[in-house]
This record gives sequence, structure tokens and C-alpha cells, in this order.
Amino acid sequence: MRSGVIAQKVGMTRIFTDGGDHIPVTVLRLENCQVVGQRTAEKNGYTAVQLGAGRRKVKRLTRSERGSFAVANVEPKRKIAEFRVSPDNMIDVGAEITANHFIEGQFVDVSGTSIGKGFAGGMKRHGFGGLRASHGVSVKHRSLGSTGQCQDPGKVFKGKKMAGHMGDVSVTTQNLRVVKTDVERGLIMIRGAVPGAKGGWVLLRDAVKRALPNDVPKPGAFRNGAEDQAAKQAKEEAAPAAETNAEPAEGGDNA
Repeated sequence: MRSGVIAQKVGMTRIFTDGGDHIPVTVLRLENCQVVGQRTAEKNGYTAVQLGAGRRKVKRLTRSERGSFAVANVEPKRKIAEFRVSPDNMIDVGAEITANHFIEGQFVDVSGTSIGKGFAGGMKRHGFGGLRASHGVSVKHRSLGSTGQCQDPGKVFKGKKMAGHMGDVSVTTQNLRVVKTDVERGLIMIRGAVPGAKGGWVLLRDAVKRALPNDVPKPGAFRNGAEDQAAKQAKEEAAPAAETNAEPAEGGDNA
């Protein structure tokens, strides 16, 4: 069992195939998705990794949150989530997961918070058919109809589908196919729609009802923070040296 990722929903677009067909996709972006903690069987009784994504101002953190991020030596994160993993798929703290953690063609499960619709009637909320358009029905065409019984039991049972608040709940959509990934920009493109509004956070996991492809990276595709810092420092040191070694342009004399 591998770790999932925390992604931000960018929006929907489409991708054209070589045959001219278009595939509707939802674009998800990985924004600095790093491992900020681990859960081990010896200490916690189970194995899991705690991920963080996005950026957050330090002044908006509590004292305990500042301490936990300081121990992990990572930037403060806006979204935190925990993923159960097998012991052989643990990822070191500070590692940043990249978009090629999922491969093209594999199936994933996406969890997010659905768009809130406010107070909705029975037809919109539950798909009721409504009452008849004529034959005595007046002003109540979109009503629910009868909700209870006669004298026995003489009440409305709990859980009856009625009008009420719609949306803004946790939803998981299963068996969505990964169409394409872009490691440079940190994008994952999923076929079809995923729950949530634009800018919302979603959790991506390997599909539980589909077999995991053999060529997926294990324990995952990630880059270590120390390696990135060393590469960035080497690049900055090489830039002044290149400017120093550059020969000045030769200027011609005016006759």
C-alpha cells in the first residue's frame, strides 16, 4: 500500500488524441507536497505518512504547529493529510512527492469536499419526480408528496429523504483514470470530473478496486529536499563563474 498525494484542483479542460478524439480531464496541481511526519508501529501502532501541501504564513500558526514543522524542517503547510502505508513503502520526512508518483493509465480514487448548494428541495437534492402537472395539483408541483403514514405508526421515520442542506460534504469518486502527468509543472490530469470547487484540495490514492500496475514507482516518486538545495546552490555558484569567464566583446576602431 503506497502513499497518496494532496493536490489542488485547477479546473477542467480537454486533451486531444492522435485520432482527433478529445478527452475531458480535470487538472490537479501538486504544490510543494512534502512528507512532514511519520507514524510507526512501534510508537503509534500503525504505519502511515503525514503529508503537507501549499504554503502558510508563520504568524497564523499555533505554537504546537510551529514546533511540529520545525522538527520536520519543512515550510509551514496549508493542508495536512495522513495516508496509511505498508512498512516497506515509508517515505523519509522532507521528501517532496512529484507528479510521476502516478503513471499514465492507472486508476486512482479522488476524495474531496463537494460544492455546497445551500438549502435545496427534494427534486434537486434527491432526484424526485415531483407531482403531476394537472388534475388538481396546484402550486405544489415540486413538493415531496406524502412523508408519513396513517395513525399507525403515525410518524415520519428518521432518515426520510426531504428538503435540506445539499453539498459541502466529503465525497470520494473511485476508478478515475490518469490520462497524463507533467513533472515539470507538477500537474496530474484525471479523466472526468472530481469532487470539489476550483482551488479546493483533494486527496489522490491508488484505486482500491483496481490492480496496481507493476511499473508504478515504489515507495513513490519524490525528490529529497537536501538534494534540491545542493543542486540549487551549485547552480547559483556556477552562474557568477560563467559570467567571470565570459570574454568581453571586441570593439572595432573607427577609421
